[in-house]
Amino acid sequence: MKSTSSLPAWLPEFILLAAIWGASFLFMRIGVAELGAFATAGLRVGIAALFLLPLALARGHGATLKTHWKLTGFVGVLNSAIPFVCFSYALLSISTGLSSILNATVPLFGAVVAWVWLKDRPTGSRTVGLVVGFIGVAMLAWNKSSFTANASGITTGWAVLACLVACLCYGLAASFTKRYMTGLPSLVSATGSQLGAAVFLLPLALMYWPDQAISWKAWGAVIALGVVCTSLAYILYFRIIERAGPAKALTVTFAIPVFAVLYGVVLLGEVVTPWMVGCGLVIIAGTTLSTGLVVFRRH
Repeated sequence: MKSTSSLPAWLPEFILLAAIWGASFLFMRIGVAELGAFATAGLRVGIAALFLLPLALARGHGATLKTHWKLTGFVGVLNSAIPFVCFSYALLSISTGLSSILNATVPLFGAVVAWVWLKDRPTGSRTVGLVVGFIGVAMLAWNKSSFTANASGITTGWAVLACLVACLCYGLAASFTKRYMTGLPSLVSATGSQLGAAVFLLPLALMYWPDQAISWKAWGAVIALGVVCTSLAYILYFRIIERAGPAKALTVTFAIPVFAVLYGVVLLGEVVTPWMVGCGLVIIAGTTLSTGLVVFRRH
């Protein structure tokens, strides 16, 4: 009689990916304090591109990269450059926990974009999920947003909006990829997108490069962002898609806040309120329904 494990083989990689992407908010918070939003995001994608390019070339993807550089480059701007700048900017004034909870709305925005653009209309419980999810976002944003400038001159209201713009960009990029890049090797998509994002952000990173010397702590944070939280994370993510399918890979978004909040509390001394937790649960519940991961059927 064969013995079977109740746990899927991809689960360890799933947990590792959630832990890595949860740490990205911590590293962004450390890096942006000295480097600013544009330099932090620019270094992140630049380091990731330098890490991924030799790997892609070694796999024989050079010709494919050259052929599809416009598509992958555009996706890089939409899926990496703009969101990374937005989250880096937001982390100047809001906590890693709050930003990671807002990041959990990515599948929610993805479902809306797919509905409007790809005519993938949600029905039944998925429509209810969209409504519930956006109610959770509104509750969280209303409680945490203030358009009165803090001591550093940044408002939490703009920071929350920046996070939501980033999530919308992720949703747009997902639909664009599905429509125009189906069948393209995942390593090509990852490498080309990081190269495109790096080229896009290079002039902005140089323009806004800080005048003061950068500490080893900030350098270490952006290197970890580029190598671990972007390059290795992409490789893990695409492996999970191949082994478990996109629907299960998508649920990693729900696990990221657990790690991000933990890192923020333990390492940065951040405070997590019951309201944040409650709104996060509402967002996750709505997102789970809106993506069809849980379906209620009449009997």
